[in-house]
Parts: sequence; C-alpha cells; structure tokens
Amino acid sequence: MQDLIAKAATLLEALPYIQRFSGATFVVKYGGSFMDSPDPAVRNGVARDIVFLEAVEINPVVVHGGGKAITRAMDAAGLKANFIQGMRVTDEAAVKIVDEVLSREINPEVVAAINSFGGAAKGFSGADIFTCRKLWLEDKHQPGAKVDIGYVGEVVGVNTGPLLDCIARGITPVISPTARGEDGKIYNCNADVAAAQVAIALKARRLVFMSDVPGLLSDPKNPDSVVSHLKIAAVRELKDSGVIDKGMIPKVDSAVTAIKSGVEKVSFVDGRVPHAVLLEIFTDEGVGTEVVL
Repeated sequence: MQDLIAKAATLLEALPYIQRFSGATFVVKYGGSFMDSPDPAVRNGVARDIVFLEAVEINPVVVHGGGKAITRAMDAAGLKANFIQGMRVTDEAAVKIVDEVLSREINPEVVAAINSFGGAAKGFSGADIFTCRKLWLEDKHQPGAKVDIGYVGEVVGVNTGPLLDCIARGITPVISPTARGEDGKIYNCNADVAAAQVAIALKARRLVFMSDVPGLLSDPKNPDSVVSHLKIAAVRELKDSGVIDKGMIPKVDSAVTAIKSGVEKVSFVDGRVPHAVLLEIFTDEGVGTEVVL
C-alpha cells in the first residue's frame, strides 16, 4: 500500500508542472554516448520520455547529435577524426559521411523509437530546416587570424513552417544537425547550437541538453561536483577558470544565447539517468544543471 501511495505522491508532485507547461514547446537536444548503449532500456528511455511529454500536451521538438557514430563511420572509411576547439574538422569527404549518418541513419532510428512507444514523430534533415554561414574559428595562437575547419556551419536561420505544422498536428519533429550553406552545400553544424536556434525560433519555454555527463562540473574529474544552478552572469568567470571548457563551451554559449532570447530555462542533464528529462521537468529538485537569467 505504501508503494502505491508513494506513486500517487509522485504524480501529485508532477501535477503543477503538467498544468503550467500544457501547450508549451520544449526543445530536447538528444546526444551523448548513451545513444550507442547496447541496453535498449537506456537507448530508448528518452523516446519514452518524449512520448510522455506528448501525452500531457507539451510539444516536444528533438534535435539529435551523433558524434560517436560519425567518428566510427569515418574510421571505417579511413578518415581520421580531428577536433579544434571542440568542433569537428569536416572536409568534403567527411561531410558526406556526416550527412549520411545523421540524416539517413540516426534520424530514422530516433523517429522509429518514439513511434514504437505510441508517439507520433516525423524526421527532418537539418539541411531542409536550417540555413547557415560558414564557421571560422579564432586562432588562439595568432590574434586576428582565422582557422578554417571545412564544411562546418553556424546556424543562422530556422525554417519554422514544417515544425509548426507538426506541432499543430501533435507530431514531434526530429531534426538532424546539418544545414544548407549560402553556397547551397550541406554543412555539419553543432547540435547544441542548432537546438538553441530552434528553441529561439519556436519561442520554446524550455531547452534541455542531454549528454553523457551529469551536468556542468566544477571539477571535470569529479562527477559529483555538479553545478546545480548557473546564472549566465557567472559564465565568463567559469570560462576563464577552465571550468567551462572544450565540448561544454558550445553548450553553455548556446544556453546563454537562448536565455537572452526569451527561453525561460536551459537544463544540462545526464541521458544515462533513467527518465532524466521527466525528472528535470516534473520534479521540485530536478537533476543536472539549470541555466537561468
């Protein structure tokens, strides 16, 4: 009986959040090595959470990554993965692999997982949703100089029409992080940046980044050092001290951009934790790191 009462208490804790967010749009960035887990429960857990959001009349929009799968495919093709400042160097051969893996392999898998649990999802190649400009990195060794990392773009536009049509019909859009450049070619884009731009364009209430770390860590070597609450004013100091570094940089920068553009809250959660999305949204304590104004 006590177990049943505890379950009821959990539902009641979620109730005010369900009421508050009914009809709202939430963007979920789905990435991390947990996507490759051999355990179907881990791999498909996020899909169940997405279906739950649909069921309580929240409008989820998914932007997925796939870095590990891209690296495996590049290795199989004899291409070495190279990263500069957390960004994958992407030449003409690499971008073909990126597009194939993201838009034609991972995207249909995510859509199928959501649909298999009774949800309704539709896949989109990012090249049909995002427009971008070529991304040039600042050369840390030569001030004023630029570093060319190939077919890597920075999302500057979102074609919201197909996404809004899906939302109106109760369908979850699932988008790969590629984009069409000014030259008409396909570019590889950072999925965190793409997700933030979707959240801004759709005026989303929440943006959730899922990865394979517990959140922002004050000590990168200590998984228990999660920074549970982060105000954007503290970001510069944390960058200077090295707390925010490497792959966390585009996540945090995207979070700051989203918050400044009207997204109420951005969360970093660990996709390896069962139902991390639901725990973050529908419980008082939440999990991971929340970024706020």
